[in-house]
Order: sequence, then structure tokens, then C-alpha cells
Amino acid sequence: MAVRIPRLSKQEHARRGNDLYENRIRPLVEKGNFGKIVAIDVDSGEFEVADDGLVAAERLLARCPASRLFIDRRKRAFCFTASS
Repeated sequence: MAVRIPRLSKQEHARRGNDLYENRIRPLVEKGNFGKIVAIDVDSGEFEVADDGLVAAERLLARCPASRLFIDRRKRAFCFTASS
């Protein structure tokens, strides 16, 4: 398994994820998804919604294997880069 080197600082990664969520994704998912997890690819803006963060991440990585993920749940956010 290859280890990928992050290209963005943690702060920039989180800023991009928050920006994508607030400006593009939130209007699409907010209604009917309270308390669910949103996994976002900070490069493409692709996303997945699920009850569990791991499920959302796995679905997104299945579609976009090189995703650099940002995970958000109702303002409690964390981010990570998955190794492939």
C-alpha cells in the first residue's frame, strides 16, 4: 500500500472542506439528513452521506479512489487523507 503525502496543510484542507460543505453541499443535503455524516473530496467536491463516517468514506473512496477526505457531522468536523 502506497502512502500519499498530503499536499495541503491541515488548516487549508479543513478550510476547503468547510467551504465546499457550506456553499455547495449543505443546500443539497441539509433537509432530512440531520445527524448524518458527510464525506467530501476536497479536490473534486464529490460527496457521500451516511449514518456512519466509515460507510460514507468507503462509498466515496469506491467512486473516487484518490479522494482526500473531509468528514463533517453538524459542525463537528475532522479530516484525513486516505492511503491507497
